[in-house]
Amino acid sequence: MQKTPFAIWITGLPASGKSTIRNALIKRLEEAGIHAQVLESDELRKIITPKPSYSLEERDNFYRIMAHIGELLVKNGVNVIFDATANKRLYRDNARGAITNFIEVFVKCPLSVCVQRDPKGIYKKAKKGAAATVPGLQELYEEPLNPEIIVESDKEEPEVAAEKILQFLMRSF
Repeated sequence: MQKTPFAIWITGLPASGKSTIRNALIKRLEEAGIHAQVLESDELRKIITPKPSYSLEERDNFYRIMAHIGELLVKNGVNVIFDATANKRLYRDNARGAITNFIEVFVKCPLSVCVQRDPKGIYKKAKKGAAATVPGLQELYEEPLNPEIIVESDKEEPEVAAEKILQFLMRSF
């Protein structure tokens, strides 16, 4: 059983499958007797920025706070799973610099597949002009340069991705 606290940042375009993979990972971790606290951007945003504008300044502040919460949890022995697009590489790199035992999981998925999935209607809103800052459309999504794990969610089942992440954890910590 794992003893060293870790942080996993699951990143990718909206609708790439981050939350589905996170849920499969949580299940596998629980089966292995490992607890992790999920920090999901959608849930945290409701508290930190209840009426989000998604401006650059707001995003910079939001992801700084999110990373800091994760840092505090890991420093206190709590495993963390970030479920957040974090469209700028800087957001994830800052978290990596602040948090020991940091693992970046890039959920790679073609934009066309994300648009087709669109469970929250984000891309639909963007196409109607109701959302002006969607990563992958109006905002750039900066892919990680050196993620520890790459999951191709249009080709891999969530359970396979979760097992890949769990095996990496077991080898690393």
